[in-house]
Amino acid sequence: MFIVPLALTIYAFIDCLNTSEEDTKHLPKIAWVFIILLFWIVGPVVWLAAGKNRHNRAGGAGPAPWQPGRRQQWVAPDDNPDFLKSLKDDRKPEAEAEADAEEEPGRRDGGTGPDDKAPPAS
Repeated sequence: MFIVPLALTIYAFIDCLNTSEEDTKHLPKIAWVFIILLFWIVGPVVWLAAGKNRHNRAGGAGPAPWQPGRRQQWVAPDDNPDFLKSLKDDRKPEAEAEADAEEEPGRRDGGTGPDDKAPPAS
């Protein structure tokens, strides 16, 4: 009889500590910690019922239209314009490195590099 309330209190305490300040409802996070620890059985139940914003599961209704920055549904990477733009941005440094690598052998073959032992032709 003693183990179930203790386990519930420990679970609620850890859940509260791992929850960000933005996801706590009604009270600051530190207040929820004190409620969970001081009101041994009631505190964890109140935290689990009303203290935290719960996110929807995949099968649930999507976010409300007034929630900015939340997607209505999953978008495949090849349909996501942000992802495609990031691929283009990632390829730019590679293309510049390849262009530098192509110029390097051309300079060495010409014999005009700073490490050449032969004197320049006049």
